[in-house]
Amino acid sequence: MPLDEELTKEIEAGTVNSCDDVIDARKIWCFGPDTTGPNLLIDVTNGVQYLNEIKDSAFQWATKEGVCAEENMCGIRFNVLDVTLHIDAIHHGGGQIIPTCHRVCYAACLLATPGLQEPVYLSTSRLPHNFTGRARTPMFTIKAYLPVMESFGFNSDLCSQTAGQAFPQSDIVFDH
Repeated sequence: MPLDEELTKEIEAGTVNSCDDVIDARKIWCFGPDTTGPNLLIDVTNGVQYLNEIKDSAFQWATKEGVCAEENMCGIRFNVLDVTLHIDAIHHGGGQIIPTCHRVCYAACLLATPGLQEPVYLSTSRLPHNFTGRARTPMFTIKAYLPVMESFGFNSDLCSQTAGQAFPQSDIVFDH
């Protein structure tokens, strides 16, 4: 299921995490990718045994490499509806669970008609204090997300708007 865009942005900003609401947090298995990303794996099963053994197995991997372009997934809620595990614990170890969970996440995405989001760069620029209003330091570093479509001519626009006083600290790099 798609997550609400507002909730996705709050997760990315770090204002929402699995510890916020005790009742809802019990149902959330994990965030992904990187355990903080804007995707959720949620347990909505009833009376399934041994679920603690399979939590978080391949979710990080699946959400790190999405189905369309092998980029991070964003804004997806995966509901675990039912699980049937072999009675013998040797048959539901990481070697069996991780690839299975990974394939299930991919299949769910493909059935839900996935789409691509706009690629975004991360730009790090240095500005003198007179542009930021903070006189404590002579130079101030600003990090900003920049849509790829808006990045063409960014360096020259930044220099012209600041009379050559602001400049990108390093190359603009792909972020998400």
